[in-house]
Amino acid sequence: MTAAWRRAGPGDDDAVVSACLALNAEDPGPRPVSEAQVRCTLRALREEPWRGCAAVLEADGAVAGYALLVSFWSNELGGEVCTIDEVFVAPAQRGRGHATSLFELLAAGGDPLWPARPVALTVETTPANERARGLYRRLGFGGGNLALVRRLPPR
Repeated sequence: MTAAWRRAGPGDDDAVVSACLALNAEDPGPRPVSEAQVRCTLRALREEPWRGCAAVLEADGAVAGYALLVSFWSNELGGEVCTIDEVFVAPAQRGRGHATSLFELLAAGGDPLWPARPVALTVETTPANERARGLYRRLGFGGGNLALVRRLPPR
């Protein structure tokens, strides 16, 4: 089996939307995510590439996962942070090191997914997702500042 992470193209949108909806059904966040919202995110990342990119895991010629990678400049950390806003690997592909390989690519920099080496990686998960939290701990993620969120009404 061959598998690799690559930048998502417009032809991957349907697969990314499907995977995102599966992620949110499996591990729901504080607010539901709609198909329209995912498509808006994909469009924004393509039109404004300085914000980051969408990536897909291609395994044996089919999309088997996705990640939304978002750029953030941190004065405190002294450079660009790659925030893994979402990452999902299809259940049939889990346990094969795909998520680990994504994090390793991002940490190394110099890959088409994230050309410059970031000063840090950030990731979040729901409190109940023990499997993801275990993976992130094994990959070296630990406590940082507490992020607080204030949602604003739509414009």
